[in-house]
Amino acid sequence: MSKKLKDLSPGERAEITGYERSGKVYREKLLAMGLTKGTVLTLKKIAPLGDPVEVSVRDFNLLLRKDEADILIIRRVK
Repeated sequence: MSKKLKDLSPGERAEITGYERSGKVYREKLLAMGLTKGTVLTLKKIAPLGDPVEVSVRDFNLLLRKDEADILIIRRVK
């Protein structure tokens, strides 16, 4: 079962395992921001209405729009 960032709680870590096929528009942008397969990220915050989502990845914090975050397929890691 594939997971999304919205399935995590703040403070949880996850590894990027892929991207949704329907997300070609955002995929290039996410790759340019360093969100490549195998990258581990930590969910910091989700705004009250779900947009934006803050993650910590590669020693920096990154804010993603809800649509961008939904493209990522992840799995939880400890």
